[in-house]
Amino acid sequence: MEDDELQKIWKSVDSEINEKSRGELNLLLTSKAKQTLKELIILDIIAIPICVGVMVWLIVSSINRPDDKLYLANNILLGIFILIALVYCIWYWTKFQRNKFNLSTKDWLEERINLLSIWLTGRFRKLEFYLFPLIFILTDFSIHVYYTNLYFKEVFISDKFLEEDMWGMIIFTPILLAGGFYGLIKIRKYHMKRLEFLKDLHSRLCNVR
Repeated sequence: MEDDELQKIWKSVDSEINEKSRGELNLLLTSKAKQTLKELIILDIIAIPICVGVMVWLIVSSINRPDDKLYLANNILLGIFILIALVYCIWYWTKFQRNKFNLSTKDWLEERINLLSIWLTGRFRKLEFYLFPLIFILTDFSIHVYYTNLYFKEVFISDKFLEEDMWGMIIFTPILLAGGFYGLIKIRKYHMKRLEFLKDLHSRLCNVR
């Protein structure tokens, strides 16, 4: 009876499943859950080397512009935001990677569902939506000012900026920000669907007798 109920659970998530023993189904459950969790944290894994790369840029560019106090202030503020994002990504990634071998499959899955729920519905759920525009704008300033070979305050009153660069920022910055927010919203909706999928699996497993 227990094996039949497990078969029904897996037929709902894999139409190609064949008759399997309880042990084989438990292994399949673990594999399915790990695959889904990897899909959910893939952006965090990608974000880590990107954050490290930006930090390297900030250090190198600041060393080369030691006399520009406003430029250094911009880079320091950007570095703080990048560091927050980096710590956030690493913390969740290490939490998901940590395995407790004495946990059953159901308890293992429940632990990760709780972590995902904190990430997606907790008080820091909108953190990336706040950090994204700040990081985008400050990064744009950092790169743009660095390659003009002018001091930070001189860049925004220069003829080139007023006649050319300013209009590019006015036109393209809102478009790029809107595209970024659209992507973040789509990713969040996808993550929420996968979280509900995992919750459903866990709920069905808990009902197995």
